[in-house]
Parts: sequence; structure tokens; C-alpha cells
Amino acid sequence: MWILFALISAFSLATSDALTKKALENSNEYLAAWFRFFFSLPLLVIIWLFIPTPELGREFYAAFFIALPVEIVTIVLYIKALKVSPLSLTLPFLALTPVFLIFISYFIVGEVVTPMGGAGIFFIAAGGYMLNISAIKKGIFEPFKSITKEKGSIFMICVALLYSITASFGKKAIEHSSPLFFAITYFIALTVFFAPFAFWMGRNELKSFLREKKFKGLFLPGIFYAVMAASHMLAMKLTKVAYMISVKRLSLIIGIAYGYFLFKEENIRERLFGAILMFIGFVIIVTAS
Repeated sequence: MWILFALISAFSLATSDALTKKALENSNEYLAAWFRFFFSLPLLVIIWLFIPTPELGREFYAAFFIALPVEIVTIVLYIKALKVSPLSLTLPFLALTPVFLIFISYFIVGEVVTPMGGAGIFFIAAGGYMLNISAIKKGIFEPFKSITKEKGSIFMICVALLYSITASFGKKAIEHSSPLFFAITYFIALTVFFAPFAFWMGRNELKSFLREKKFKGLFLPGIFYAVMAASHMLAMKLTKVAYMISVKRLSLIIGIAYGYFLFKEENIRERLFGAILMFIGFVIIVTAS
């Protein structure tokens, strides 16, 4: 069942990202990020009305309030990485998150990945890296060479590492509450605490953003983001963090399909090898779990 939830999460994330990209044209990225969070809340709150409130203890609150500020820092670094450096030199590093999780989830949650599961994670990480290889003009190791000269590369490595930390503490919070309760309360808190930063960074464009009703284009991305959050947490409850995040990285393949059909992006054939590697990794993880 966790595989279904993870695939729904991957599809919802890719769909939300594609719709957000469309809405981002001539929009402040910080305001767009916040409004996507904001529009995810109605669906999550409706779900909240139909689920019981679990008994909460110190472990839940500790995991919740450790993950929350780390998540906000991660969002800021992600936006900065995309802003200061080329996508082809930054996005490949997101493939490192499942690899980091092999170690991080062990120390935080005590989860041990089997050798076969580790092989699946490696294939998905390698495939995720290779998906962007067609845009790398100077060679396969160019993103790593860029670390010394591109701030965005350093930011994205930090993002990959921090995502592994928030995912692990998220799993811990789920274990001491429930998947849907954590998803709802976490995204409400994230929306509230990210608001001051988003409005400050977008202060020069806030009036035009509201006057021209640019936020309307983020309503549908917000709905899909809510579905992503709920299915993400449900999948996390049922399997190891490293496996779930690895399968969720299949959103990169779905994102490429959206890029081709919605944005007429090229180099789809060149990315086929990376997609095949990711699919092999997916099959291995399913078999290992």
C-alpha cells in the first residue's frame, strides 16, 4: 500500500510543481511558494474534521519543532539555489537525498536499509542525477566541478541533506501521532512561520501580486500540494524513509513529461537513460520491501 501512496505523492508533487512553474511567470518566487502552502490548507483542514486527534507526547513535539525551522531554511536555500545558478548544475544534487537518508534515518529513526534496498536507492539516485545530464554541456561530472564556483550547487547539496533530516524527524513525529494529523498540523505551522519571511522577501511586489490577482494561479497547485502532503505522510508510516523518498523521486520523471507536453521542453530522449535507471531502482526497492 505504501507504494501506491508514494506514487500518488510523486504525481501530486510533479503536478503541483508544473502548475506552479506556469504561475511563476512574472511572479515573486517567495510569494508564490507561500501562497501554494496557503491554498493547500483548505483541503487539509477539511480532512482534519474527520480524523481523531491522537495522544501527543514529548517525542512528537520534539520531532515537530526540530523539523519545522529546518524545513523553512530548506525552502529558502532551495529558492536561492534556483535563483543564483543554472538548473542543470543544481537540480542533479536533489538525487542525493535518498543516499543521505540511508545514514540519517538510521541515526534519527533507527531504520536499517537492506543491501538490496540500498542498491535500489543507488539506481534511483543515479537516474535522478542523469535526468538532467542532457543540459550539462561539459560532461557528466560538471555539477560536481561547479561546487567551487557556483553557490547554487552548494545550496542544493545543503537542501538535499536537510530534506533527509526533515524526512527522518517527520517519520518520528508520525510514529508518535498519526500520518494525517502530522501532515495537517505541520503544513499549517509551516504556512504560518514562513509567512513573515515570504512577505518580507516579496514586499516590493506584494501590492501588484495582490492587485493583479496573481495568487489565483496558485490555487490548483495548492490543492495538489495538499494531496502530496497527505499521501507522503501515509506512505512514510508504512515503510522506511529512504525507500519512500526514493520512490517519491520518480516525480522527476513525471516532471519531465510535463515539461515536454506543457512547456515544449526538449532533450526528452536524452533523459531516457536516467528514467530507465530510476525505474530499475523502483523495481528493486519494491522487491526488497
